[in-house]
Amino acid sequence: MMRSALLIVLIVSIQVLGQTPLPKYKGSILFSGGTLHVGNGDVIDRALIGVEDGKITLVKSGLTYTIDKTEYDTVIELSGKQIYPGFINTNNTLGITEIDAVRPTRDFSETGLFNSNIRAGIGFNTESEVLYSVRTNGVLYTQATPRSGFVSGTSSIMALDGWNWEDAVLKMEDGIHVNWPKKITSTGWWANPGPNKKNKKYEEHKNQLIEFIKSAKSYCEKKNHREKNLKFEAFREVFQGDKRIYFHVDFANEINEVVDLSRELKFKFPVIVGGYDSWLLTERLKENKFSIILDRLHSLPEFDHDEVDLPYKIPAKLEASGILYCLSMHGDMEAMNSRNLPFQAGTARAYGLKNEEAVAAISLNTARILGIEEAVGSVEEGKIASFFVSEGDALDMKTNQVVLAMINGRFLDLSNRQLKLYETYSKKYQD
Repeated sequence: MMRSALLIVLIVSIQVLGQTPLPKYKGSILFSGGTLHVGNGDVIDRALIGVEDGKITLVKSGLTYTIDKTEYDTVIELSGKQIYPGFINTNNTLGITEIDAVRPTRDFSETGLFNSNIRAGIGFNTESEVLYSVRTNGVLYTQATPRSGFVSGTSSIMALDGWNWEDAVLKMEDGIHVNWPKKITSTGWWANPGPNKKNKKYEEHKNQLIEFIKSAKSYCEKKNHREKNLKFEAFREVFQGDKRIYFHVDFANEINEVVDLSRELKFKFPVIVGGYDSWLLTERLKENKFSIILDRLHSLPEFDHDEVDLPYKIPAKLEASGILYCLSMHGDMEAMNSRNLPFQAGTARAYGLKNEEAVAAISLNTARILGIEEAVGSVEEGKIASFFVSEGDALDMKTNQVVLAMINGRFLDLSNRQLKLYETYSKKYQD
């Protein structure tokens, strides 16, 4: 049976079944006619995308490939629209915090300095109101990331749709997050920054952290233990090369020390998170197999002598060096600000990235860094059907208007609290 695109959009938008999530679509679907930004740098005009049982089964150009559309149960015409892979939000507390000012809704940190056994994924709240506003802009996955201490715990990759955390998880416990001490600490706050001060306890804290990690390695190398040490056990798959280790560190001196430790302990998948000075050390980072997750681009420069637009230019500098990097929205009110991730990529595009490089910086690049590129990150055959359709340029806040989205083979309800309030009060003042 053939159904029009309009009917499908209406069914999704009004939530006929009144459920979250909507059920997986049964049957075959052909998305036809839009411009597809694959995520790997390619662009396909008049794209043909086939989906069946939640998987992408066809990706071709209608300019060079003919197809019998009657073979599909549903055909959705997307002529004039833009198609993108679901964007991936990294290093974020989305789903594990609701209201920053209300402590009981913040479930991303624990007391203590070494919390490697903490698992952020099991705290992910699929009923968070914030998720709905974020996915409206095309962000379909997030890395739920713990905070606090020297070792925060393990993150997990979660879909922004599901009945519970078990339903939403794409990759459980993808890696451990380590917060490297800072040699220089700032004072004041962003609107009124004070002078920088030397951290007199830097060496003490650094040695304490290194000793803990080396103790975890010694523990993991031994086969038999009378009692399990859960904090050390959490590192086992990191040392085996099955999980990432994320070093949250910004400045050149500290980054060099992280690289030295990684070389000594032979980490297979080390990642720098933050990386303000990473563009100064790209050759050394590449040599030691590091990738970079950059912090929010819409930030002030760290030093008085820096160019005022340096944060905007760092992605282009990393792209030119050939190092693998992606963007994140870490910072103040990061969960709710995750909806602006596409527009951070738009800023990076305005300051040197090509359009498809900017798309990759929040899609396939991210998937590669997190180790989920076989499932998501680009619209390619064999991958999970997780993509969205926009009326305009998804990286431009003036034109991005998501009209249809799929995640894990399910259509998404694209309504959110803000849209409902807008519609409610629009009717009031119209009347």
